[in-house]
Amino acid sequence: MKALLIYPEWPDTYWSFKHALPFEGKRSAYPPLGLMTVASLLPKHWQKRLVDTNVRRLTEADLDWADIALFSGMLVQKKPMLRMLARCRERGLKTVVGGPITSSVEDMNQYADHVVIGEAEELIAGLAADIDAGTAKPVYRAMGLPSLAKTPLPEIHLIQPKYYSGMAIQYSRGCPFNCEFCDIIEIYGRVPRTKAPAQVTAELDLLYDARWRGSVFIVDDNFIGNKRKVKELLPALSEWNNRHGRPFTFFTEASVNLADDTQLLQMMKDAGFTRVFLGIETPVESSLKQAQKMQNTRRSLLDSVRHIREFGMEVMAGFIVGFDNDPDDVFDRQVQFIEESAIPLAMVGLLQAVPGTQLYRRLMKEGRILHEGHGDNMDFRLNFIPKMNPEKLVEGYRSILERIYSAEAYYQRVRRFLAEYHPVYRQDRRFSDYVAFCRSVLKQGVLSRDRAAYWKFLIDAATRYRHAFDTAMTLAVMGYHFQTLTRLACESD
Repeated sequence: MKALLIYPEWPDTYWSFKHALPFEGKRSAYPPLGLMTVASLLPKHWQKRLVDTNVRRLTEADLDWADIALFSGMLVQKKPMLRMLARCRERGLKTVVGGPITSSVEDMNQYADHVVIGEAEELIAGLAADIDAGTAKPVYRAMGLPSLAKTPLPEIHLIQPKYYSGMAIQYSRGCPFNCEFCDIIEIYGRVPRTKAPAQVTAELDLLYDARWRGSVFIVDDNFIGNKRKVKELLPALSEWNNRHGRPFTFFTEASVNLADDTQLLQMMKDAGFTRVFLGIETPVESSLKQAQKMQNTRRSLLDSVRHIREFGMEVMAGFIVGFDNDPDDVFDRQVQFIEESAIPLAMVGLLQAVPGTQLYRRLMKEGRILHEGHGDNMDFRLNFIPKMNPEKLVEGYRSILERIYSAEAYYQRVRRFLAEYHPVYRQDRRFSDYVAFCRSVLKQGVLSRDRAAYWKFLIDAATRYRHAFDTAMTLAVMGYHFQTLTRLACESD
């Protein structure tokens, strides 16, 4: 059996970094870890080929080679996935779809021959056996949440790491919190499951042996969901990284209560964590409570961000507008918080009611759901009827983007961040870093309409912020992505 594993293209969002990747000669931010792991679960006698369409096109030769096509993706990747599914089925090629999208879209069996709902570890062997026997069923649904001890090493040989900005590993699934808008707790549960430290270091060995050096994204939706287990992992991470000459830096996602645990922050610093993404959502406490994000209440969110930053970690953060309890001045308050917190990379989106979430079910009961949505919270099309006037909400959202990602405002925010930030972990510069710098000077300093603001920032980075010059230039390049995307989104709406 020849299995073609296909990963759909990401739309142009803040998370895609599509406008920043060319600076460093990369094609995608991270590889499709889920499909690489599924590949390891398939029978050894199957031949496997992986096509990440963020890296290269799906060709006719790929389809001619295959006996079956297996897809994985998220709701935001639905459109490109459906186009490729149609190509496969037109040729009579059997198709299988799994991943988070099958938990969000109920009618995927209209587009694929076989649909896998839930985590793959306890499903794939039976599915593959049925495919070999010609008796595969239309739907395979996981009966429970498997132990991550059953998760095999991903098949990294199916990708070319050189095309990616960072590599990815997973440590845990699930989150103990109960945010109304979140589908993670619906798919992966509220009791975090973790891998053993030896499993994680085995994945690091895999990346190291593949000659990867640089950033590793620990893709957990809440890395610190089980703090006790994380504190067992971090010494092993630190020891591995030190023993190998610190080839990796780490980046992950965590809840804001990370700021409460100084021991944990120090352990992350020692292991080589340089960046963390926080779901801050809003400075409006009544909206946090209404969204059941209680872990963000009864605290100073500004102080939390600053405390994490004291341990050499840059804070990225997600923000949302469109909650029922958002006041009329929520847009100004969001901008004020982002500026005061000096968070350079602030991912602001419109609230999406994702199918399968508590929010979707509540709004459906209230008759406020318009359609299933598209998973892209940068899209100006709402999939529900908000309490606020819809036109006012969309205009207010646009105003946030335009204010925080104007070149002057962005560079000034980065300056405030750099004044507080003291990196504790530096990697040797590579040839690609110098190439990226030269491309930045050309594209941002010569060809961009914002070149005057860029040159002022570059001079400051080289003089006032020399202690973090590499970080400053990385943020300048990322800023180009955010500025370009904001301009395109606001102009096209």
